[in-house]
Amino acid sequence: MEKVVLVTGASAGIGKATALELIRAGHIVYGAARRVPKMADIREAGGHVLELDARRPEDLERVVASVVEEQGRIDVLINNAGTVLHGAAEDIPLDLARDQFEVNVFAPARLIQLALPHMREQGSGTIVNVSSIGGEIALPLGCWYYATKHALEAYSDSLRMEVEPFGIDVVIIQPGIIKTEFEDRTAQELREISGATAYGAMAEAMAMRAETQLGDDSQGSDPGVVAAAIRQAVEAGKPETRYAVGWLADKLLELNRTLPDREFDKLATNTSK
Repeated sequence: MEKVVLVTGASAGIGKATALELIRAGHIVYGAARRVPKMADIREAGGHVLELDARRPEDLERVVASVVEEQGRIDVLINNAGTVLHGAAEDIPLDLARDQFEVNVFAPARLIQLALPHMREQGSGTIVNVSSIGGEIALPLGCWYYATKHALEAYSDSLRMEVEPFGIDVVIIQPGIIKTEFEDRTAQELREISGATAYGAMAEAMAMRAETQLGDDSQGSDPGVVAAAIRQAVEAGKPETRYAVGWLADKLLELNRTLPDREFDKLATNTSK
């Protein structure tokens, strides 16, 4: 069944792969992102392109209104746009932390508020919130990113129960380590924010690890594996509530769920040295 889909953060990585995957599957897809020229391939594939800065409330309102005005409905909202922030909790300026929450939590929440009335009216819909394995686990020097993903998952769990009576599904996607440009600045950011502080040794160790784990030789999964999981959720009659996908996703989640906290702490800090 053809569905009308809005995908945010569609200019690269998981968002772009998802938009293209759903276009190939025959759905009507709107890709939204700040970098409009980066979405030319979505338009060429038969999709629609919208400019969206997640920090601008008027942009959030405009993109949902545009989809509904042009198609008469919105069946699927995929909240994928996000940012990441690395550094020690003591070192990160709180204005950067607030911005992280603005993009990763409040923007998706506002898009959901805007889409829900249309989904309720039609008696169906799917909301896909792209979280991370970091929605359940936490590692050093990423506290604000993990905080936003934990918040997004709690929000999604509560939302799922609220909207189920209206025929609306809420799905959480938990990617593991994926090869995208999302983490391109990880090592640089760790060094800039915490490299010369009391946490410098840990920051350098994690920066070196990031260069190995997230670089050209990374074992991370292709964004297409996440896109395939999102398509599965979108097309399912009754999707799962969570999809963990990509390199190390299941393994790290299982370790976090089964190990005592201090044992997981040792594992996390030992592997970052």
